[in-house]
Amino acid sequence: MKKTVHMVTFLLLVVGGLNWLLVGLFDLNLVTWIFADILGMGVLVTVVYVLVGLSAVYELVIHKSTCKMCSGGSGGGNMGGM
Repeated sequence: MKKTVHMVTFLLLVVGGLNWLLVGLFDLNLVTWIFADILGMGVLVTVVYVLVGLSAVYELVIHKSTCKMCSGGSGGGNMGGM
């Protein structure tokens, strides 16, 4: 179950990050374009953004305990030497 939640939250973070990349480079909000403009379901835009935000909070909270680079070894516990 934990692995599934991690995979879903990670995927949502990637989707959110790629969407921000498109907004920054091309002023194209893909989430709004797909769910509001094409499908006409604007409420799903809000749902997607809330899920991406909750995913970020979840990953932030559990990251240190699940990340191999941060939890020991050569990373020294400082986010991979950052």
